[in-house]
Amino acid sequence: MNVTTEISAGDTAWVMISAALVMLMVPGLAFFYGGLVRRKSSLNTLMMSIAALGVISVQWVVLGYSLAFSPGGAFIGGLHWAGFSVVGANPNITYAPTIPHLAFAAFQMMFAAITIALVSGAVVERMKFSAYLLFALLWSTLIYDPLAHWVWGDGGWLHTLGALDFAGGTVVHISAGISALVAAIMLGKRRDFGRAPLVPHNVPFTVLGAGLLWFGWFGFNAGSALAANGVAANAFVTTHTAAASALVMWMILDLFRNRHCTAVGAATGAVVGLVAITPAAGFVTPSAAIAIGVIAASASFFAMQVRARTQLDDALDVFACHGVAGIIGALLTGVFATKGVNAGGGDGLLAGNAHQLAVQLYAVLATIVLAGAGTFVLLSVVRLLGGLRISLADEIAGIDVAEHGEQAYHGGDLDELAGGLGDSVVMPHEHDEGEGRAA
Repeated sequence: MNVTTEISAGDTAWVMISAALVMLMVPGLAFFYGGLVRRKSSLNTLMMSIAALGVISVQWVVLGYSLAFSPGGAFIGGLHWAGFSVVGANPNITYAPTIPHLAFAAFQMMFAAITIALVSGAVVERMKFSAYLLFALLWSTLIYDPLAHWVWGDGGWLHTLGALDFAGGTVVHISAGISALVAAIMLGKRRDFGRAPLVPHNVPFTVLGAGLLWFGWFGFNAGSALAANGVAANAFVTTHTAAASALVMWMILDLFRNRHCTAVGAATGAVVGLVAITPAAGFVTPSAAIAIGVIAASASFFAMQVRARTQLDDALDVFACHGVAGIIGALLTGVFATKGVNAGGGDGLLAGNAHQLAVQLYAVLATIVLAGAGTFVLLSVVRLLGGLRISLADEIAGIDVAEHGEQAYHGGDLDELAGGLGDSVVMPHEHDEGEGRAA
């Protein structure tokens, strides 16, 4: 129900700027992922993020926002706000009493758009673009929207249970990571997986993308306070601190394992820290954020090494980075949360409330079940409707040309010099796939 209250110009400006910062994360993710793939797949990888911004933004206005946040039951919202009906300039006292309802809806729109784009990193270089777009639409409607209602929606069952998720540890990162794992299994490995080094074609793109993600994440986390206040300031500082500590930890681990601090590893570490602090940003102290960053970086680094020794082709290690770090962050929220930071949150294990950790575990398990089972069903449906993978010939030629009729680079590149097989040519400086390659 819309209730007119006094709108704060400062809060409104902060949330609208934060929405723009989250939107910037989408091209940031596109560059981050696009630099990690081979050159003949870079445009398709970019498009998987950019197209999601368009498709899901429209879906959000038409149906998604209503399913996620309008009054409904414990598991899904109603259709009261479909088409942004009665979502206007007045505040909604349930969610954000000091900003226009439209500002809140727009802010949440950007979360929905980037979440499915995260999943794309597991299926790059082999999934039909049309199949991806259909899956993205179905996934956002039938998995993301209900999960957002569970955790954040008025009356959502995990929200009622007391689960803490400040900015999307369960809703965004665990759901994306688990769905990416299922998608990678169902699509199978790329033709060249295990046969040739699948190394990043443009590391500067990846570092640039990580920087844009880091910058945009301040809106992602601090903006989730929905006001320009002390909780937002705390979330801003914990976000940066966790990213920094995870980056440092990743460089240390990289140095011990590979004898080098790689640029891809440093960029990956920063993103892992940002993922892990997302559910906790507005509930924990900066000191706790350092611990969260270090623990998450260690867990994700280990998960990546394990994955590299299997036949699982999670191409850009989405599960290791978003799934594992998201789970770590959600659980550690139940350890480090304190009402001293946010009176509207809760105390965690270290503040004497072990029950909060149990609730966090319950929320993690519920998210895993919904995302995992839902992704399996939706991909099975998409496979029946038109298939999931491009042909072997198209995969050899390159998905950019096959799916988009474009090439990222022309003239004198390795593809031409090697007769079209340039992505399989091993240069002397290239390292193996398991070292520092991640999403």
